[in-house]
Amino acid sequence: MTDGPTYGFDTLQIHAGSRPDSATGARQTPIYQTTAYVFRDSEHAAALFNLQEVGFIYSRLTNPTVAVLQERIATLEGGVGAVCCSSGHAAQIMALFPLMAPNKNIVVSTRLYGGTVTQFSQTIKRFGWSAKFVDFDDLVSLRAAIDADTRAVFCESIANPGGYITDLPEIAKLADEAGIPLIVDNTSATPYLCRPIEHGATLVVHSTTKYLTGNGTVTGGCIVDSGKFDWSSSDKFPSLSQPEPAYHGLKFHETFGSLAFTFHGIAIGLRDLGMTMNPQAAHYTLLGIETLSLRMDRHIQNAVEIAKWLDADDRVDLVTYAGLESSPYFDRVAKICPKGAGALFTFSIKGGYEACIKFVDSLEIFSHVANLGDSRSLVIHSASTTHRQLSPEQQTAAGAAPDVVRLSIGIENVLDLISDLDRALTAATKS
Repeated sequence: MTDGPTYGFDTLQIHAGSRPDSATGARQTPIYQTTAYVFRDSEHAAALFNLQEVGFIYSRLTNPTVAVLQERIATLEGGVGAVCCSSGHAAQIMALFPLMAPNKNIVVSTRLYGGTVTQFSQTIKRFGWSAKFVDFDDLVSLRAAIDADTRAVFCESIANPGGYITDLPEIAKLADEAGIPLIVDNTSATPYLCRPIEHGATLVVHSTTKYLTGNGTVTGGCIVDSGKFDWSSSDKFPSLSQPEPAYHGLKFHETFGSLAFTFHGIAIGLRDLGMTMNPQAAHYTLLGIETLSLRMDRHIQNAVEIAKWLDADDRVDLVTYAGLESSPYFDRVAKICPKGAGALFTFSIKGGYEACIKFVDSLEIFSHVANLGDSRSLVIHSASTTHRQLSPEQQTAAGAAPDVVRLSIGIENVLDLISDLDRALTAATKS
């Protein structure tokens, strides 16, 4: 879209980054199903490879369909640029890649998706990186965990699985004090509910697989660059501030300014890691984003009613939904997620692990899948699936104790969903 009026979210989710196709006039963004792009001449090719001109070279790096998605997500998040990739996990590695080096660490919240806990506690060790897990409600411990080798702070805006809401401004202050970026996973909230950059985040990551796409068809990830971090203020981030040998000594921050991280993510990250989003996946996600605000409003409307119903049921011990006034995080909703607390939360069933298994197996409308953010309502018992690799202590810290079930509330008729939950709870708790 051209410079001029400031458009609302509902307009931007349809139009940002999208222009009629110059060749055909097609209004919907085409799927550019191509591997490579013809150069105008040898001089044009050389300029592209030297990063002297922006354009399309090879679809591992850039693709016109993916480029539209990148611009749309960056616009909705209030960032200067974005890099899309193959999955949310890929986005996390790509976000860390320019920041880290052997023997460096990140400080991360204990309240994270189980796969992220495994990635940070186990997999990144193979790169010589490490992670320190801290309760982000304990700001004293968080400050103490940051040391001279810390290169980033990482958390989720609305944490999976429990729906915990992070006090982003307070976390951002600590990261700023240490001169390191705050990376926020905004998958569960989406930019419709929360814009972490406005709360001090440097980078925002997404699993676009979830609410942004919203239809359970494709996987994808995205890293959004705020453009606000001074990568040259210290010697902590040489990949961005120092000469890059692969580009004849080019310094990314000096050359590209606020877009340094974005350009590095494409020119180095996608080039060498190859975690590329395919254009068809980008197309499906663009279609999903067009209705994001409409879906999120319905997700939240249903989630509030269901959480209240569960909270009043004697077969349930605890509901973690931050949208309930009884939640210790209720006051954060207005500050961090003013449009609502999302549609992801957990509840614990009387009867423990076995009751949870019976409950999941007795549901009819809720789909038992390892996903969230679909238009369909979804359920999973995290302790036996997504968080199975964690210790009991880690499961409890992450909000995935053995007696806990996670719900991702969809956009179906809410009375049908409550009836389904009621039948399953009866089956799970009967003698």
